Parts: sequence; structure tokens; C-alpha cells
Amino acid sequence: MREVHMDLISEEKLENMTSMEKIRLILDKVKMGKIVVLESGLTPDEEVRLIEMTMTEIRVDEFSGIEIESYPSKKGGSFLDRIFGKGLKGRMTVIGPANQIHTIEKDEFQIRTKVSVGD
Repeated sequence: MREVHMDLISEEKLENMTSMEKIRLILDKVKMGKIVVLESGLTPDEEVRLIEMTMTEIRVDEFSGIEIESYPSKKGGSFLDRIFGKGLKGRMTVIGPANQIHTIEKDEFQIRTKVSVGD
């Protein structure tokens, strides 16, 4: 049986990193086959950049991409902040290799995933 490695990354570690440092850290770990769980999620802009960088690094038979799910942002902030997504970030976020992790169900309280492990 093959093991799946999961890295749980604290909010304190991420708050001292730039957006690009966070994205590189996540992408490098996922490319090694790890599932990454972020205590505090990424901003909408960081999620977009992560997806863009992932698309440029997909290689047939090497890296199939990522699956990413976040709890919705908590309500708050001004009306304009909510419209433009400023200051908002996801709560806990789960990121993994697209060929290993599949979201089954997600709501405001739970993210249920299936992890497939091949030989």
C-alpha cells in the first residue's frame, strides 16, 4: 500500500510569506504528490495565480494539475470589499494532485474528499 503525505501549514507560516512564495511552496509540494492543507486560505487573487502557474507546469505523465477547495470566506467587511473581494480570503484550504484528490461534497462546514492512491 502506498502512503499519501499530507502537509498541514499554519497561518503563522503563511502570513510572513509573499503571495509568490506561498504559491511556489504549495505547487512544489503538490508536484511531489503531497496533499496540502492551509489553516488560513489564500486570497481570491492568490488562488487565481496558483491556478495560472499550475496550468503552465502541467506535463503529460508527470504532473496532471491540482484540485483546490476552500471553505467560503466569512461574511464581513464593507459592501464594496465583498463585491471586489478585497481583504477576503478562504478559510481552510485543501490542495492536492488532480489525479489523487477528488472533491465529493462541500458546504460551509465540511469538505469531503476522496484520495486515490495508485502504485
